[in-house]
Amino acid sequence: MLNRRNFLTAAVGVAATAGLAACAKEDGSSAGSSSGGGKTITLGFSQVGSESGWRTANTDSVKSAAKEAGYKLQFSDAQQKQENQISAIRSFIAQKVDVIAFSPVVVTGWDAVLKEAQAAKIPVVLTDRSVESDESLFVTLVGSDFTDEGRRAAKILEKVLEKAGHKGKVKIAQLEGTTGAAPAIERAKGFKEVMDAEHKDDWEIVVSQTGDFTRAGGKQVMAAFLQSNPDIDVLFAHNDDMGIGAIQAIEAAGKKPGKDILIVTVDGVKDGFVAMSEGKINAIVECNPLLGPQLMEVVKKVHDGETVERWIKTKESDFMQDQAKEALPTRKY
Repeated sequence: MLNRRNFLTAAVGVAATAGLAACAKEDGSSAGSSSGGGKTITLGFSQVGSESGWRTANTDSVKSAAKEAGYKLQFSDAQQKQENQISAIRSFIAQKVDVIAFSPVVVTGWDAVLKEAQAAKIPVVLTDRSVESDESLFVTLVGSDFTDEGRRAAKILEKVLEKAGHKGKVKIAQLEGTTGAAPAIERAKGFKEVMDAEHKDDWEIVVSQTGDFTRAGGKQVMAAFLQSNPDIDVLFAHNDDMGIGAIQAIEAAGKKPGKDILIVTVDGVKDGFVAMSEGKINAIVECNPLLGPQLMEVVKKVHDGETVERWIKTKESDFMQDQAKEALPTRKY
């Protein structure tokens, strides 16, 4: 995995969500004005899919920011398939767009298409997720520090356990994100770093499996977890949507989410905050999806040949149940 300190990370405000999904098809979203009075910048953007509330918020942010910047946006939804994303990037190359940006489905398997973009002299910017590839094949990454999010999830779980008065061993179930995706790999890594360093004797991940970042996946996998491990104390879900799906399975099993099973998730989308305000999620580690404005700034700099910074620390928050009702009215994504 590449060192995320070599990447550009974003922190942004809050906005409403709406997403479009069309398998590897450009939707032709565009804006009428040009950047700086010159030629209109054409940005080819390939999105992972529309698997979660976070993703639709991210899509909306990119589209809105491109329109605001006056860029012509060629948008493609890969529907969580790497082959669709590679096809979209090759289409952008054929169209001779000015800049390519994409949020990679998984971390590996990108060298060939990135070399094609490099040969065509089209700069590539990664958004949200990293890749395991030659760093010379892309300019930078606009995204969050997922490893740190995993660490923060472990640290906030300490507070959740203390508040709940839990004593003794802690049996943890982990709902992982999409197999091979950077946030799944790095959130698990960060969580385990803290667990191994500070809770080696009292915390144990008794079961861990991907829920593919979806509510349906979270519900299905959590139901299986409860059958094989009915005495789970804690659920750590790599995103809110899987956590919300898991809540449905927990309730179907006759247990109370947030009480019988303590729940920590990552993202901070509106439905996650609603569940937390209802006492069903105990804590959320924020991962802001609104990367669009920062991405457009980077695209402009890259297009103009300016130097792009390699690291901007993201300032994100951790939320407990007692903060949820106060925070919820301000959350619009």
